[in-house]
Amino acid sequence: MTATDTLVLKNFIDGNWVNSQGTEVLDVPNPATREVIAKVGISTVADVNAAVQAAKAAFATWKNTPAPKRARILFKYHFLLSEQHEQLAKLIVTENGKAYKEAYGEVQRGIECVEFASGAPTLLMGETLSSIAEEIDSEMFRYPLGVIGGITPFNFPMMVPLWMFPLAIACGNTFVLKPSERTPMLANRLAELFKQAGAPDGVLNIVHGAHDVVNGLLDHPDVKAISFVGSQPIAKYVYQRAAAQGKRVQALSGAKNHHVVMPDADIKKAAEHIVSSAFGSAGQRCMACSAVVVVGENDKFVHELQEKAMGLSMGSGMDEDVLLTPVIRESHREKVVGYIEAGVKEGATLLCDGRKEMESMPEGTFLGPTVFDHVTPEMTIATEEIFAPVLSVLRAEDLDEALSYIEKSRYGNGATIYTKDAKAIRQFREEADAGMLGVNVGVPATMAFFPFSGWKDSFYGDLHVNGKDGVNFFTRKKMITSRFDF
Repeated sequence: MTATDTLVLKNFIDGNWVNSQGTEVLDVPNPATREVIAKVGISTVADVNAAVQAAKAAFATWKNTPAPKRARILFKYHFLLSEQHEQLAKLIVTENGKAYKEAYGEVQRGIECVEFASGAPTLLMGETLSSIAEEIDSEMFRYPLGVIGGITPFNFPMMVPLWMFPLAIACGNTFVLKPSERTPMLANRLAELFKQAGAPDGVLNIVHGAHDVVNGLLDHPDVKAISFVGSQPIAKYVYQRAAAQGKRVQALSGAKNHHVVMPDADIKKAAEHIVSSAFGSAGQRCMACSAVVVVGENDKFVHELQEKAMGLSMGSGMDEDVLLTPVIRESHREKVVGYIEAGVKEGATLLCDGRKEMESMPEGTFLGPTVFDHVTPEMTIATEEIFAPVLSVLRAEDLDEALSYIEKSRYGNGATIYTKDAKAIRQFREEADAGMLGVNVGVPATMAFFPFSGWKDSFYGDLHVNGKDGVNFFTRKKMITSRFDF
């Protein structure tokens, strides 16, 4: 696709592609080339109202559709997504910029979410207990909530929407999705394939936009729950505004993930995993390693880390063997440069300066791998989520001190330890103050059948996405107590 044949992407409402009622149109560039590959109309509250009304009308029938029939549509959807695996991965590379291998893995993670949701008949089973008293039985049934609103980020344009709407719809709800206006193409493709799988009109709707669309979903009285993934300030805002109106909310937020390298760790393997975690997807993922805590005197490891970072290949996501790809847009790159400057000003040792690579690849929004050493816990680069290929190395005398760094962090998404010591592993498991832990694993993200369980300011709400938490979030329980000697 070239700039001469780009079309304005439309909303998907009640099974039809419709133009936004707004007048603002945003360019969607390829981050690797800055070529405009599409345009997206920024919708209005009127568009949101139309989408919600379509979802509400569809809910009247969909909620009574047998769970096995819903599951069969999802099985068909699973097949279509699998059939389009390579094409979907290439589309992610084009609009998001990440490497093809990373994009291919994202598609797989998304397909696994649909696979999990396809188990709806089993997932939605209730519970019974006979004779809770003489001649009295008790039963629990699950019922859908109604219209669900989903707000998703640019960094995982396929996986995150598929965290949300397949399971919500499998549970009998209908859905209005607001994808990132930075990566809207993949969301529209997901809707096309879902309709092709046999989903009734109005069950899934997509509205493109920004602030007005978000607020429209948060404020609409017919939207019963909100699922959100994004930055910490917006997550907190979404949670407070929607919860204040009685809606269920799960808001996944920012992160500052610490990787602890113990003295007995395999230096080469640890460095390899950390570099992949920190710089894959240009560091733009909430499970990326952004802070390494080196326990003991281990300059040899830091040198290995520096060498591997400097040896990374950088380029377009479709280039072979490329790991480091562009950040999403120029304004974000400028913000990251500001963080690098702050790190230097605050006294950290700059081992790899990613700013040097910017001039060599002017056609895209590239930033080379950046590694700081001798970072202290109070420095800006150690406390704030940068969401970019910037890695901070902190030093600790022992595991207790390393764990204290994790505890002091406002975020609690993930943490990893590299060691062969069983005692250290157990202490880390019990004391690390984060919801997803890894042992010799670079990205300790969970599979679809487990909850994505961030803690502290990495999550606002009570029930997480995926797994049993997801089923509980998208359903409400009805208890029935029956007497039989009446």
